[in-house]
Amino acid sequence: MMYIVAIAWMFVVTLMSVVEAVASNGSILGAIMTFVFYGILPLGLVLYLLGTPLRRRHNQAKEAAAQDQDAGIG
Repeated sequence: MMYIVAIAWMFVVTLMSVVEAVASNGSILGAIMTFVFYGILPLGLVLYLLGTPLRRRHNQAKEAAAQDQDAGIG
């Protein structure tokens, strides 16, 4: 579900950037800045923060597997 929202947001930001680039008083630099500052940076931050619990669980499982292997259980 999270990726559907991310894809939709990038679609909207892409359209905003295209409109900025082709507008009569727009510019390519403005389009690039729109894409980066409205799209890539905020979306990257949100996906990183929302992925923190998954990374934490993955690291704990890896540590538990390493401890089991050291103890000779697995």
